[in-house]
Amino acid sequence: MEASLYERLGGTEGITQIASDLVDNHLVNPRIATRFAESDVDTLKNAAATFFITGTGGPEVYEGRDMVAAHKGMNIDAAEFVAVLDDALKALSKNNVGQREQEEVLFILYSMKGDIVFG
Repeated sequence: MEASLYERLGGTEGITQIASDLVDNHLVNPRIATRFAESDVDTLKNAAATFFITGTGGPEVYEGRDMVAAHKGMNIDAAEFVAVLDDALKALSKNNVGQREQEEVLFILYSMKGDIVFG
């Protein structure tokens, strides 16, 4: 049986590092950094990591809001959404994640577009 995406991303440790790098990328991305200016970075990194862990086949550890609730009223546009995907790809590359796994993660993230981009 093939390993889950969770396992192929390095399990909890690997995903926690990817999520940390992803948030760091968001904080310096001029297209979306202002969205995170008032955020508690540790809380944001933890939420991203637990969301990723649960969403890739790991333990059910995510207890945050669903994507619709988390992004409602933020008026996120398509360009901001693409900036998030770009940041994710940079974080995956930085952590030497393979091409196939990068594509799977991007597919999962892109599948959430309708819950995040309104309008």
